[in-house]
Amino acid sequence: MAVKIRLRRIGYKKHPIYRVVVADSRTARDGKVIDEIGQYDPNQEPSMFKVDEEAAKKWLASGAQPTETVEKLFKKAGIEK
Repeated sequence: MAVKIRLRRIGYKKHPIYRVVVADSRTARDGKVIDEIGQYDPNQEPSMFKVDEEAAKKWLASGAQPTETVEKLFKKAGIEK
């Protein structure tokens, strides 16, 4: 099972808010998730990004692959593999 750390869209039309989740790569974008580790709101100025660093590091250490967008957010937050 390939596990990915990716964004799950919530919010209403033209006002997206995202949750940072750990999910099987084969599930739908807003489908079943394994763990929810943070939030990202690009609509605020500056963008709001909260993540549970311990959980993120644990999932990265166990082999979960972040998507490109999540990887950029992790770099801004100072979370490395």
